[in-house]
Amino acid sequence: MGPQASDRTSPVVTRLAPSPTGLLHLGHARSFALAWLHARSRGGRVVLRVEDLDRERCKPQLVDACVRDIAWLGLDWDGEPRVQSHSLEPYDRACRELLSNARAYACTCTRAEIAALSAPHADDGEQRYPGTCRGRFASPDAARASTGRESGLRLAVEPGPLAVRDELRGECTFDVAAEVGDFLVRRRDGAIAYQLAVVVDDALDGVTDVVRGDDLLPSAARQVLLQRALGLPTPRYWHLPLVTDEHGARLSKRRGDIGLSQLRERGVDPRTVLAWVARSAGLERGPRPTPADLLPGFDLRALPRAAARLSPADLAGMLP
Repeated sequence: MGPQASDRTSPVVTRLAPSPTGLLHLGHARSFALAWLHARSRGGRVVLRVEDLDRERCKPQLVDACVRDIAWLGLDWDGEPRVQSHSLEPYDRACRELLSNARAYACTCTRAEIAALSAPHADDGEQRYPGTCRGRFASPDAARASTGRESGLRLAVEPGPLAVRDELRGECTFDVAAEVGDFLVRRRDGAIAYQLAVVVDDALDGVTDVVRGDDLLPSAARQVLLQRALGLPTPRYWHLPLVTDEHGARLSKRRGDIGLSQLRERGVDPRTVLAWVARSAGLERGPRPTPADLLPGFDLRALPRAAARLSPADLAGMLP
């Protein structure tokens, strides 16, 4: 059984984890720059990991664009970039462990069947799984023999509140069983779910600090449950306020907000992007700082707690 929390005295290791589902935008630039500054200002390491396991949404042609965009910002990393889809065995091994310890079970339910039985989660429309297959099959093979269907795997979630510490927000409480129920760790088509992949990868990469947008704060609760089920350490979590436009709407790949690749192709000086990141974080380092210019005195705890607003004037100030 591994440790249940990161060693608070160990060197900081954080990760930049783009997903090639669309062009990276200025919200990603801010999160990645702040994660990089958090690690480098403490003499720590930075891992670059491309999260491309979502077969339906990821676009292989965007993998190189993600890496180029991060390098264009002047952010470096340690070692070679790691692409999740290039090595699936660690995830398969984790699934086998969860099955052998009876922490996960086979589920043959389709999305339509779950939708017919469940009300959507009030916040994001996610369907709560009602536990239809819990205790129904002895194994995935038994599920296939009984139904003629391939099965996914779900983590068996115990009811009750779970406290997750966030370094910016303090203690946050979730009830995963009430909110989403037993959640998928492997889909029926064999694809590994995000929640399991990120837990396995953070442990493999030795990540001590996860710095990301606060839209992923609810995911931290599911990831803590998986860390405990697999005996893996829990990193420190830093969930950053999101970047919004002048109307208060969050930047999004799906909305087609201007991408870093587009800025790069238009000849934008990446230091103007970093200048905006610095201002949004309460730092003033001049109109064209380099990442190294932002390191002295950097403290992620001093980050403003309000959403970072990207105004038309901010964007215009970046354009040549």
